[in-house]
Amino acid sequence: MARDDGDNGGMRRARRRGLAHEAADRVRESILDGRVSPGSPLREVELAASLDVSRGSVREGLAMLEREGLVRSEWHRGARVIDLGPEDVDEVYTVRAALDRLATLTAASHMTPAHLAELESLVQAMGRALEGDVDGLTLIALDLAFHDRVYAIADNSRLTEAWHGVRSQVRLIQLTRIEYDQAHYRDLLVGEHHELVRLMSRGPSEELARAAEEHVDSARRALIHLLGQGPRGR
Repeated sequence: MARDDGDNGGMRRARRRGLAHEAADRVRESILDGRVSPGSPLREVELAASLDVSRGSVREGLAMLEREGLVRSEWHRGARVIDLGPEDVDEVYTVRAALDRLATLTAASHMTPAHLAELESLVQAMGRALEGDVDGLTLIALDLAFHDRVYAIADNSRLTEAWHGVRSQVRLIQLTRIEYDQAHYRDLLVGEHHELVRLMSRGPSEELARAAEEHVDSARRALIHLLGQGPRGR
């Protein structure tokens, strides 16, 4: 993934002037689509011109992204997209494993045939996408859509808020994962999600809890290992 330090990733202009939320949306979109790489600087003056908003709106928008964990700011050095290291992956995915365990168990206790059909449909979409050899961003979108649906079925607003607190960082980590070893990600995608659906169809269980945790923890271990080796190609 090439760095883009100069033109801010070709971000779309904000539709309305002076809105910090929309500025944050446009920058987030470019980060999570891989158009602005980890570690890239986010310069207020250039962003304000590119997005057609005020510098104040950009500053507020970057502060929002910093709270989401996508941006880091340093005194006299400005803001940068976070550059993920092993500690970041370990922390985010340790939290995610705990959240996913609870969400999956809770969702299983609320599961209906219609819910199961929705989840299975998403898994089938993953399979079709793999057969069509789509890009990694499409696979990540389907992956996150599956887990978003699990949290929605769990129907616990505070649990969903906690998920949204790490979701952007999870997507950024997944971008790093497909950059380093997309083939491994593709190999596991359908099978692991299909197994989660199968176990959720049987209701809450310790087997389901272990599977939900391992689904996240295996990715955590693999990526921490890969980060020490450099990209292996796509």
